[in-house]
Amino acid sequence: MIASGRETMAMASSISLVFLLAFTCSLAHATLLHNVATRPPMGWNSWNKFACDINEKVIKETADALISTGFSKLGYEYVNIDDCWAEYKRDKDGRLVANATTFPSGIKALADYVHSKGLKLGIYSDAGFFTCSKRQPGSLGHEQMDAETFADWGVDYLKYDNCFTDGSKPELRGVDHPSTWGIKVGNSWRTTPDINNTWSSILNRADLNSKWAEYAGPGGWNDPDMLEVGNDNATREEYKAHFSLWALMKAPLLIGCDVRSMSPVTMKILSNAEVIAVNQDPLGIQGKKVYKYDGLEVWAGPLSDNRIVVILFNRRELSAEITVKWEDIGLNPSEEVQIRNLWKHKNLTNPGRGSLTSSVKSHAAKMFIFTRIQK
Repeated sequence: MIASGRETMAMASSISLVFLLAFTCSLAHATLLHNVATRPPMGWNSWNKFACDINEKVIKETADALISTGFSKLGYEYVNIDDCWAEYKRDKDGRLVANATTFPSGIKALADYVHSKGLKLGIYSDAGFFTCSKRQPGSLGHEQMDAETFADWGVDYLKYDNCFTDGSKPELRGVDHPSTWGIKVGNSWRTTPDINNTWSSILNRADLNSKWAEYAGPGGWNDPDMLEVGNDNATREEYKAHFSLWALMKAPLLIGCDVRSMSPVTMKILSNAEVIAVNQDPLGIQGKKVYKYDGLEVWAGPLSDNRIVVILFNRRELSAEITVKWEDIGLNPSEEVQIRNLWKHKNLTNPGRGSLTSSVKSHAAKMFIFTRIQK
């Protein structure tokens, strides 16, 4: 499911896959054999906040924080270690080895700790000779051995990146866009370059991800990269819009901030159960952009029980009114709907018919669920 290579690397392709590992001991086949990833994965990943500055203490405390904050009960279950966890060289038998300084207890012990909390552990590797940081070996030529190693350690989730490859065919090394073939080998695939903690990056990743909507669904999800909510370089409204769009697009919801020290605002955004429910909706159809005009946009997608999720999104520098017309979201103009605001947690007073117009703040989004009224 996640990520691409680091943007600091000059790569021919910035693609990576995620495997939710009910292991078959083969990186090429650890996919849907055990009914995994029927809904977008939720959890935490170390890269956005910590990059290579990780250790087992951070991972354990993050697992503890997911429990103490109540986030685990909302569905955030994966604790994912990104790049830089291993020694630079394999052992004498050719196996990956955890860094003795930062992960002295080893990955098996860490997986046991995370599992004891009722959570799942994720890890990172690469389809090349090295990972993107070039601080640990990739899995190229060691695919079977590494899959067996991860299985032995009790790893539940693998992020498989694409730096320093040997130029092998696209399906194995991610040269063509992975949305078109990723479901054959993984449970999620990056559709974008790495995200960074800027508003422009969030917008760009949302736009790039939207156009691949038809390829996502239960078992395999488009991934515009981890969440930046809580990393303190955007406004509250911008982070709410970020979280809303990722939820509508059925993107993996992988927290990228330090969950041990979240602000009340960050906690409130990431714990909005109604927005999370859109992301985890069992129908599993990705929403997308359906209308745009001069920085004003409508995003929408179908939900179970014949409902529709709608986002009114304002990219402009000033507040503006945005109108969604019923025909733009697959409704008959004469249909009446009950409209619920997911950030205010309340229904609009009057049923809607034909269109809805609402004022939206600059760099903000309003998120609704439309429920058809049965006559």
